[in-house]
Amino acid sequence: MRKLTENILDKISIDYLRNQVLKNAYGNDDTVIARRDPRILLVWYLFFGLVPWFLNDVAVLLCLFLFVVATTRMARIAPLVLFLFCIGVFSQTGYLFIVALFFGGDTQTIAPLLVMTLKVAIVSLASITVFSGLDPDRLANGMLWFGCPDQLSFSISFAYRILPVLMEEFQNILLSYRLRGNPPEKKTFYGKVRYLFYQIKMIIQSFYPLMLNTAKRSRTTVEALELKGYRYSLKNPEVKKIKLAMLRITRGDIIFAVISVCWAAASFGISVLLSNVL
Repeated sequence: MRKLTENILDKISIDYLRNQVLKNAYGNDDTVIARRDPRILLVWYLFFGLVPWFLNDVAVLLCLFLFVVATTRMARIAPLVLFLFCIGVFSQTGYLFIVALFFGGDTQTIAPLLVMTLKVAIVSLASITVFSGLDPDRLANGMLWFGCPDQLSFSISFAYRILPVLMEEFQNILLSYRLRGNPPEKKTFYGKVRYLFYQIKMIIQSFYPLMLNTAKRSRTTVEALELKGYRYSLKNPEVKKIKLAMLRITRGDIIFAVISVCWAAASFGISVLLSNVL
């Protein structure tokens, strides 16, 4: 048990967190989800991101949940993202059940909380699946094809691209704090816990210089884009046509869409069948 605890605490480091974030954003190019056309994925996300909020049937929600779990598995999501997903779902709905029991509730509160939990889980997993399987260019081109404003699609693509720069800048700031700081010993379990809180404190203190350095980099980036004709290229229909020429709906995209539609239809069919039987 002690060795297991030490291994867990050793893995909680800035380098590990950075690698997990970058892996989820840029390391899923060879998955089944990443090979799908961005237009198909965006339409798929609109269904699984909006429709569950209007459903209250447990059977339908459970079937949709199982399907997005399978797509999340195919997308090869980073373990850290899945861990944060579990914490987020419990923090949004799980604690409500504990509070309800504490203030005089009973087991009847499980059903409505289960419905709410399934809704949040389906939408969250659908978001993780889609946005981890789309690189910045494909995501921006998909949004541009649907008529989104040029600056909005470019801003989302630019935010993805600047993520490694922000992570590198963040690591440099943390290294400067480490050089000037005096970290606690981490040979014992108590020392490892103190060292973990010491890292959290450094992370909090690093955000302000990170924002200042990001503002400086943003101004330089905007000036470089303006010199290269950024605004003109966004408004030119020929450039837009060239950017969207790479979009192709393949046989795999059609199969993925058909399976999704059939699964959703089967979910509603199972719900009707269960309601008639019961």
